[in-house]
Amino acid sequence: MHIKKRAAAATGVAAAMAMALSACGGLSTGSGGAGGSGASVGSGSPWPTVKVGGVGVQADIPDISQFCGTKPIKVGYADGNDNNTWRKATIALFKAQAAKCKNITQVVVTDAQNNTQKAISDINSMVAQGVKVIVTFGDAGQALLPTVQKATAAGVAVVPIVSGIGGTPGRDYVDFVSENVETYGKNLADWTVKAMHGKGNLIMLGGVAGSAYSQTVYAGVQKAVAEHPGVHLLNTDGYVATDWDVSKTQQVVAGLITKYGKIDGIVSDFGGGSVGGIRAFIAADKPLPVWSANDSNEFAALWYQYHKRYPSYQIATESSRNWVVEAALNKGLAACNGITDTEPSTYNLEIIEDSTNPKMMPKYDKSLPADAILSSGLTTAQLKALYK
Repeated sequence: MHIKKRAAAATGVAAAMAMALSACGGLSTGSGGAGGSGASVGSGSPWPTVKVGGVGVQADIPDISQFCGTKPIKVGYADGNDNNTWRKATIALFKAQAAKCKNITQVVVTDAQNNTQKAISDINSMVAQGVKVIVTFGDAGQALLPTVQKATAAGVAVVPIVSGIGGTPGRDYVDFVSENVETYGKNLADWTVKAMHGKGNLIMLGGVAGSAYSQTVYAGVQKAVAEHPGVHLLNTDGYVATDWDVSKTQQVVAGLITKYGKIDGIVSDFGGGSVGGIRAFIAADKPLPVWSANDSNEFAALWYQYHKRYPSYQIATESSRNWVVEAALNKGLAACNGITDTEPSTYNLEIIEDSTNPKMMPKYDKSLPADAILSSGLTTAQLKALYK
């Protein structure tokens, strides 16, 4: 009886793997492409032509034309919560990249509205519709893993970005693509602490409650603070949740001002949302603190507007890195088409704007809307169309 069960289980696994290898076509053997040799770079993986791991920079992302393939294919972007400008820019960039492949017949985009069950349903629906490549911002975290594993077994190439979902890249899904999140947080905090002259009260603003991404940024902030005993991290039990929403950020920061009174520095993992926090300080007629985040047109504009009134107010940013979605789509297409792809999985970010450095002053484009993200990877025309 046990032997029969094991045999049946083995048959089921074999069938699932066969489905995975046939749904996107020829995945067990590479067909050349980016590397030119067709060599397997992911031995033992359902997607052996895609290298898992590796660290690089934005310039290491190849052009999507290398991975389009020729057969008709549907692709999808499953967002966890399309509630802010960063999400909209990332979706726009995903669509713009997909449009470069003439054989992509449909782009499906879903918004889970910060609801785990809807996020699961969205991915299942894409699989049922015949979507063969899914890039997802997995706000629901590890709760998504069983659904993604099921999609993988059905031959769908899934690539989570930015927010991890657990599991093993290269086995449970094609790969996980993101910046080095903890280093991102530490870099911002290092700059902030330096601009605070190594002393004072610091706060970290994050996204939705329970976000693995924001928690990892917070870990980087903690590391920086640990090196400076004169700096006091006021939120000692984790990041302050703002839902990455401008209005909520303003409300939350107003409460923090009332609670703590003196705030000398803020690290935020969303520059677009930070403008709400800046407005809270202005409304309370409190000196604006040192502030670091990722870049946003209005975040830079507000510094130009208020830094003379509040001399302590300095800002720095790292790239908002919407462009990681380019690498994710590349990897998904390469996996589905059996094309070798060795581009990095993790991308290092550096400070790109620094109001204390005359050579790195904040960038503000008056011709673009306040919500525009200049480092997103979208062209000026695309940004104008998105934020019209």
